Amino acid sequence: MNSPEVLLAAAPVASGPPAIMNLLLLVAMGLIFWFLVFRPQMKRQKAHQAKIAGLKKNDRVVTAGGLVGKIVKLDDQFVEIELAQNVRVKAVRQTIGDVLPANGNLPAND
Repeated sequence: MNSPEVLLAAAPVASGPPAIMNLLLLVAMGLIFWFLVFRPQMKRQKAHQAKIAGLKKNDRVVTAGGLVGKIVKLDDQFVEIELAQNVRVKAVRQTIGDVLPANGNLPAND
């Protein structure tokens, strides 16, 4: 009669994929993640930095908080924005979200 130990020793051992396949899978997932997440974010960040560096007086801007106004004064860190006549706010330069076109075409408020 066969003992259980002998049966276990004679059974074939299932082995997983080679270690190099696991490594290649991780590298492939890292590359996909890089191209789908990090690279587009870096491009947006560079575009925003260029936009911030190119600010000048009398540009119409939108802040990250949604305020729309005209730049009256620029510093290295701050901008002074005129929201309405005699209404000025000081904002951190990095919070400027977008620069509006100079031709004054604003979207309709329908």
